[in-house]
Amino acid sequence: MNLPSKVRIVEVGPRDGLQNEKQTIAAATKIQLIENLVAAGLNYVEAGSFVNPKWVPQMADSSAVFSGIRRTPGVTYAALIPNLQGFERAIGANANEVAIFAAASEDFSQKNVNCSISESIARFVPLITAAQAQRVPVRGYISCVVGCPYSGAVDTHQVVTIAHELLAMGCYEISLGDTIGVGTPGQIKQLIELLTRQIPIEKLAVHMHDTYGQALVNIYAALEMGVSVVDSSVAGLGGCPYALGATGNVATEDLVYLLNGLGITHGVDLEKLIYAGNTISAALHKQNNSKVARAKSQ
Repeated sequence: MNLPSKVRIVEVGPRDGLQNEKQTIAAATKIQLIENLVAAGLNYVEAGSFVNPKWVPQMADSSAVFSGIRRTPGVTYAALIPNLQGFERAIGANANEVAIFAAASEDFSQKNVNCSISESIARFVPLITAAQAQRVPVRGYISCVVGCPYSGAVDTHQVVTIAHELLAMGCYEISLGDTIGVGTPGQIKQLIELLTRQIPIEKLAVHMHDTYGQALVNIYAALEMGVSVVDSSVAGLGGCPYALGATGNVATEDLVYLLNGLGITHGVDLEKLIYAGNTISAALHKQNNSKVARAKSQ
């Protein structure tokens, strides 16, 4: 096995985890979540997004959230952005990294951002130019790398093409998103094998949703391929509106437990992480979706 000795965890709970919540979540609650996550040892937190609040109302207060965080040196407080306007708002709120997103499915791209894949990528040109001028790192997401809720199976060569384009534009890393959680370990290994024929493994991360209960085994498959960056969401927060029964991203607590069992370094205190997950779950009046958190809270 080619397991990495160290994994960098990208915590997406405050953004990807909360954005689908229908209830109003106070900025103070989001700020407390972020600070609890950092206190647990996470040094990369996707703290919000600067998209049109008409489409994602839960993220409308991202400027207030970024402004209210007590910053810890060495921690990346990132923002998801769709265009140059979003970039300018993120920088105005002192985000120290931004993430952009494209889809590997034409149908999903049209539904999600109302344009084709090529058009969505073209929108990133001025954004990345501005980011490079200000020395702001840009991370790239590719959604629906395995399956699309509208058109089914996705052409893996399309994923490779988009990854190449995003890296060539200036993204330092590409996060491969199984947005609706339909992937299986064999598919993930095949995709990564195809990508690494042309792209260094160090440039790839995985972002696995757990709709079909495959997130952890898919992550393990990616680790076996040499991937050392994994996205996760505390308490398994989130969900996909396009997949019945979607339970959001893999729970960070469950990921940390897996990494502990494999002897892989990650820098996160599991007990403090469980506290962060239980605290936000209580604020949302929900059960913590992490199986590890539930077991340890018995």
